[in-house]
Amino acid sequence: MRQIKVKSLNLKDNSERREGSGQGATYALPMIPLPELVVFPSAVTPVLVGRQKSLKAMDEAFANDSPVFMVLQRSPTIMEPKQSDLYEIGTVADLLQPMRLPDGNVRVLAEGRFRARLIEITRTEPFYLAVVEELAETYEQDAEVMAFERLIRQKFEQLVQSSRSLPPDVLITLSTIDDPMRLSDLVASLMDLKPTEKQELLETLSVKARLQKLATLLEREIQILELERRIESKVKEGVSASQREFILRERLKAIQEELGERDIFAAEVEELREKVAKLKLPDEARERALKEIDRLEKIPPMSPETGVIRTYLDWLLSLPWNKRTKDNLDIERAQQILDEDHYGLKDVKERILEFLAVRKLTDKTKGPILCFIGPPGVGKTSIGKSIARSMGRKFIRISLGGIRDEAEIRGHRRTYVGALPGRIIQGMRQAGTKNPVFMLDEIDKLGVDWRGDPAAALLEALDPEQNHAFSDHYIEVPFDLSEVLFILTGNVTDTIPPALRDRLEIINFPGYTEDEKVQIAIRHLIPKNFESHGLKREHLNFTEQALRQIVRHYTQEAGVRNLERQIQAVMRKVAVQVAKGKEVFVKVTPSNLSKFLGPQKFRLGEAEEQDEVGVAIALAWTGVGGDVLSVEVALLEGNGKLVLTGQLGEIMQESAKAALTYARSVISRLGITDRFTEKTDLHIHVPAGAIPKDGPSAGITIAVALISALLGLPVRKEVGMTGEITLRGKVLPVGGIKEKLIGAHRAGLKVVILPKENEKDLQDLPPKVLKELQLVFVKHMDEVLPVALNGFNEKFQQSTSLSATVVA
Repeated sequence: MRQIKVKSLNLKDNSERREGSGQGATYALPMIPLPELVVFPSAVTPVLVGRQKSLKAMDEAFANDSPVFMVLQRSPTIMEPKQSDLYEIGTVADLLQPMRLPDGNVRVLAEGRFRARLIEITRTEPFYLAVVEELAETYEQDAEVMAFERLIRQKFEQLVQSSRSLPPDVLITLSTIDDPMRLSDLVASLMDLKPTEKQELLETLSVKARLQKLATLLEREIQILELERRIESKVKEGVSASQREFILRERLKAIQEELGERDIFAAEVEELREKVAKLKLPDEARERALKEIDRLEKIPPMSPETGVIRTYLDWLLSLPWNKRTKDNLDIERAQQILDEDHYGLKDVKERILEFLAVRKLTDKTKGPILCFIGPPGVGKTSIGKSIARSMGRKFIRISLGGIRDEAEIRGHRRTYVGALPGRIIQGMRQAGTKNPVFMLDEIDKLGVDWRGDPAAALLEALDPEQNHAFSDHYIEVPFDLSEVLFILTGNVTDTIPPALRDRLEIINFPGYTEDEKVQIAIRHLIPKNFESHGLKREHLNFTEQALRQIVRHYTQEAGVRNLERQIQAVMRKVAVQVAKGKEVFVKVTPSNLSKFLGPQKFRLGEAEEQDEVGVAIALAWTGVGGDVLSVEVALLEGNGKLVLTGQLGEIMQESAKAALTYARSVISRLGITDRFTEKTDLHIHVPAGAIPKDGPSAGITIAVALISALLGLPVRKEVGMTGEITLRGKVLPVGGIKEKLIGAHRAGLKVVILPKENEKDLQDLPPKVLKELQLVFVKHMDEVLPVALNGFNEKFQQSTSLSATVVA
């Protein structure tokens, strides 16, 4: 670094600099860069100091009773400017009357002393220290200078009289100044000029040239004020509050036109045209966009229609007309992701992999529309996310639950105030690509009213033959949805309109079995909630028996949402202990589970403790899995009535009547007196009376309980059964075999009687269930009675044929 000889500078009177300070002297001074402000000699300018280096430079100046060097930045956005970011010429100024503001900034008055050139910044920490050279101003007192001086006084007086921003008091101050240099600097500091224009005046060292430039700028400002007055006089009459903004914009427009600047509104229109040119829009969309831009250009900026057109163009130009992601159709990777994210659901995963395989081999965008149907919490939505992740596509989900207005799907027409596109177009904009995985949740909960049928509106979006030109009422330009992979979800199919259901490929999601729930908890729920609760494995451990107990007695669901909530409840109690700083390790077992979750909330059906007359065990299927329930029959003195209790549905009541008819035929065939006479009442009851029950699958169970009561033979306690009965005693197939057998195994039954035609439904059963249950397949009630009734064979060996198929 070159050596520079510098002087100390502690002059207080500005006049001393003019008369006695040496020209060309150099000084080392604290420097304050100014983002958008120019300080002139001879003028007092308020300055807001906020940057740390500037604050420290100010403190240094006050501490040493020295001035500072203030210089304009070339760009106001630079927070720590280098020497190249600063103008070369600035002002040496004294700082007066500092006032600290609540936000930490300091307001200070800067009194300019003389112009100086920035030679070098010798230090940047903790503040800028600059070496500056005092600049001499050239000044010749001649007639031309005097003429310019008089002109500037007249023009400035005219400007003060026309402007509302300059107080008249400044004219008094101006009248006391007889030095052309001080006059030009003071007027320049008071005028509302751009920082670059003020900097140009500061850099003009010739007083005559400076006065000439200043006169030109004063004339321009006076003309602008004249234009403002003219505009104001034209629009002043009849002006209302709603026209105020329009007047201000017209003023701004007139000023910009006078200055030759670009009109803001015209610039926006031009920007929209450039955006349309860059986007590869379809022909119809491009023509519509250009047409709307032409309309926007012709409409006054303050017209209400302007906002409507702007919003429309924003939607139209932000849609992914040609942007798409590249599909990843690696089947092995897809299978790995599905297995990672979900346990079980074997059939569902196989169908999804088949779908992806066909898409890979045919490379066609058209294909079936998948619809996942199943109870809540079984993973319908999350498996949709896994499909998107495996294919490398964006995932969008919208809920259709409770939607009754067709406009929610297809959008509102632009004639309505606040109109917007429908959910489909909104989802496409959110995705940002034209081939996302688009999940429509709760399709079974769509409503219908006088505003239209949303399900009918979905037909165009979902049908592969139509959705290449989906028309939204708001956009009014066909949008191609043929590359979107639509996935629908719902709980039941009954409420889905037939026309829509006909276009869907329905994949049923069964409820999880007890073993599957336990494995899901071990593999997914517990690790996920460890992280969300801030716990580690050394704090808490669930035994498998404890998880099984939670599934059985603290939840009653097909999915795993409540199971997760119960796990979270245990973790929260452990988290409290850990948060207190205690060394905690909790092992959750069936014996201490009630300490965390309280008493058991649900009771599962169990096998009877002993053989009883008139009591048989039926297998039931519910939305949350399989269970067992007892069917009780009692004979009482009465007048021949049949009493059915236990909240039995209509189908189950009819099944009971068919079972009674068959039971009476069996009694007659066995040669035993029918005890069900006009003096005897028959009461059939299914416990858990608060729970509605329906369906035909308890038919053979009711028949067995009736025959047991009529014959006085007890039903074997370890035997459960399911199947529909006919009047002739035939046993017909029923559904839910997998869930029913799992429920029977859990209840402790040993033998289960099933319809012969249900033998094909054993494929997906856990091996443990098949091993520990003895399955008896029957075609007729004659095969059921010897298995179910204790002592039936010994008493009626000659009357029945035993032809049941037994699977050990």
